[in-house]
Amino acid sequence: MQHQVVSRDEWLAARKELLHREKEFTRLRDRLSAERRALPWVKVDKTYVFDAPEGKVTLADLFGKGSQLVIKHFMFGPDWSEGCVGCSFELDHTQGALVHLAHHDVSYVVVARAPLARTEPFRRRMGWDVRWVSSFGSDFNFDFHVSFTPEQIAAGTATYNYRDSASVADEMSGRSVFFKDAAGQIFHTYSSFARGGEMFLGSYAFLDIMPKGRDETVNGNLTDWVRHHDRYDDGAASCCHGD
Repeated sequence: MQHQVVSRDEWLAARKELLHREKEFTRLRDRLSAERRALPWVKVDKTYVFDAPEGKVTLADLFGKGSQLVIKHFMFGPDWSEGCVGCSFELDHTQGALVHLAHHDVSYVVVARAPLARTEPFRRRMGWDVRWVSSFGSDFNFDFHVSFTPEQIAAGTATYNYRDSASVADEMSGRSVFFKDAAGQIFHTYSSFARGGEMFLGSYAFLDIMPKGRDETVNGNLTDWVRHHDRYDDGAASCCHGD
């Protein structure tokens, strides 16, 4: 690995210059976060019903006692044998934050179209203590543009990550945020997809300060190296589809 080698004083001068740009980035991130919170809201009038371990629940039920809800749109189709590796990577990072979110008026729920008979064994296998419900038979995934019909895919008419005619699979990743007011009204406040999820991947924060960086292909495909966390020892390749 070729790299310039300099004196400590030269390194310190270069580091201070980079620090100036890092602080500019931090202030820009603060401004973007404020603009994100200032986005207008959309009232959710449709009633969405999900399958939960305790029975049927609504979107309103997923808030619990709080007013803020994050839905993780998890790629796990009805006939898949296990969940997506990338979504699993994100949930690994989220797991440690759940107790803190729960004590700061934020509920976090995973939603996938796969039935609970498939998701619950996978959740237990991965050791995740997270609320997981199924949207199978519901319009929820389709309305929030993370699931697509064969007709949409064939015709190239899918909308994903706010782009029409996007190239998609039947299931895609994302996260959506909702607010419930004192009157019980629910509002959709934010959604992000594709690389919008990188801010939740702490491993990337470490890799981005490493000399070799993310060390992925030119397309930045995390499946170059990420596996389900119980698959590293045997080196098994990731697999999402089929039995």
